[in-house]
Amino acid sequence: MIDIIVEDKDYTGIDFTINKLKKCTYENCTFVNCIFSNVDLSNYIFLECKFENCDLNMVLFKNTTFKDVKFNGCKLLGINFFECNHLLLSVTFEDTRLDFTSFYNLKLKNTLFKNCNLHEVDFSETDLTKSIFDNCNLNRTIFINTNLKESDFRTSYNYSIDPEVNSIKKAKFSLEGISGLLYKYNIVIE
Repeated sequence: MIDIIVEDKDYTGIDFTINKLKKCTYENCTFVNCIFSNVDLSNYIFLECKFENCDLNMVLFKNTTFKDVKFNGCKLLGINFFECNHLLLSVTFEDTRLDFTSFYNLKLKNTLFKNCNLHEVDFSETDLTKSIFDNCNLNRTIFINTNLKESDFRTSYNYSIDPEVNSIKKAKFSLEGISGLLYKYNIVIE
């Protein structure tokens, strides 16, 4: 258990690959233009924090707690979010690159992904009920045994979702994106 709590602090332009971030509970803190690339943030706690324009590529998040955390304009390539603390997990992603990231077997109900690149992301066995994918590129993203009930994909593109192996009841798709639900049949839609 981490005893030290840092509240309402702003961190701007810090390279945490050089200056290590103190292991604490961070509450209502903002990290702007910071570099965390390849840093081990295992067992940290972030509550109601914002990461803006930060480089978090290949960061380790083993047992890290994220509650009401917002990532805006960040790079989160190759992250294993499934290693995070699953209790209280709630995140939002906007204008963020999440390529090669895994959300395997997480409960991410009501999660917002807005203007994100999600290339080759793994959502296998993830609960994305009522999540919103607003203008997201889902090229080669994996959906297997994923709960997509009432999720919204109307403005997203390049997705391939097999309705036979995913729950898509009341999910929303655009007419232009319907081919992403029929890809496995190798048919031509004009």
